Amino acid sequence: MVKNTMQQKPRKMTDTFLNWKKLGISFVQGLAIPLGVLFAYQHTVQNGGNEEQTRAMVFTALIFANILLSLVNHSFYYSILESLKNRNILFVAVNGITIILLFAILYIESSGFFHLTELNVANLDSALSITSVSVL
Repeated sequence: MVKNTMQQKPRKMTDTFLNWKKLGISFVQGLAIPLGVLFAYQHTVQNGGNEEQTRAMVFTALIFANILLSLVNHSFYYSILESLKNRNILFVAVNGITIILLFAILYIESSGFFHLTELNVANLDSALSITSVSVL
């Protein structure tokens, strides 16, 4: 719960949870994130990435985009850094487990189920940068 929740006036009974402003933000995010992921795909292909590397970049970009989207949409009142100070253990745990599983799939996965290749630090930075721009 956001810190100032109890100081706000109650919403009207006729108001819905989804208003036009939130719907517009969701629409823009719904367009920007796939464009960012497509850019990550195109960037990897243009720089000579093979199929497994391209798949790994797109998968990583999708995961990073979802994590950043949860951080951005956590509070429409406070900034990301201020929201993280709320000490929401479950929120941190879910995002931490997601990152751990991402790295496990990229670097430990031995069955070849996803057919991904390892990404170097530059590729991870590129995926994070592209998704940061598309989400923010």
